[in-house]
Amino acid sequence: MREVTVERNTAETQISLTFNPDGTGRYLVDTGCGFLNHMLELFSRHGRFDLTVTCHGDVDVDYHHTAEDIGITLGQALAESLGDRRGIRRYGSFVLPMDEALILCAVDLSGRCTLNYQVHCPTEKVGDFDVECAKEFWYGFARSAPATLHFVQMAGDNSHHILEACFKGMGRALAAAVAIDEDFPDEIPSTKGVL
Repeated sequence: MREVTVERNTAETQISLTFNPDGTGRYLVDTGCGFLNHMLELFSRHGRFDLTVTCHGDVDVDYHHTAEDIGITLGQALAESLGDRRGIRRYGSFVLPMDEALILCAVDLSGRCTLNYQVHCPTEKVGDFDVECAKEFWYGFARSAPATLHFVQMAGDNSHHILEACFKGMGRALAAAVAIDEDFPDEIPSTKGVL
C-alpha cells in the first residue's frame, strides 16, 4: 500500500490530506468550498484514488489560497506515495468528453514541473468559485509533485463542464501513470536511472 498522510499549515490554510493511489475511489472531502469539494470527489472516483481532505482556509477572502494549497498538498502526497517512482508507468493521458466539453489531459511523472493549461472558461465563476483558481490548483500540484501536466480544451462552452472534464480526465490520466508496470516492477522508467 502506498497510502500517505500530509499536513500543511500556514497563516492562510490548515490542511490534512490522505492519499492512496491504490484505492477504489473512496473520498471524504471538506475544503470549505462546495465546487472544489465536487471536483476533488470526481478526481478521486475517476482515478480510483482514496482521498481524504480537510481544509480550514481564509475563504472569507476568496478560494485562491485554499485551492492552491490543496493542490500543493496533494502533489506532495503523490510524490511521497510514489517514493523513487520505481515500477510506475510514468505516463498517462485521457481525452474526456463532458457533454459539450472535450478536454485532453496528459501527465508525465517526470520529476520536472510544467503546466500547459489551455483551458478557456466563458465565465469568471462557477457558483462562488473563481474559475482561475482551478489553474492555481493544478500549478500547485505540478510544482510539488513534481510533474508535467497538459490540459488542452478541444471543445466546451459551459464552465462547470469544462472544469469537471479537467478533474475527471486528469484523474484517469494519473491513474495510468501511477500504475505499476507488471513487466518492469523494479525499474525506474528513465534512461537517467532517476526521476
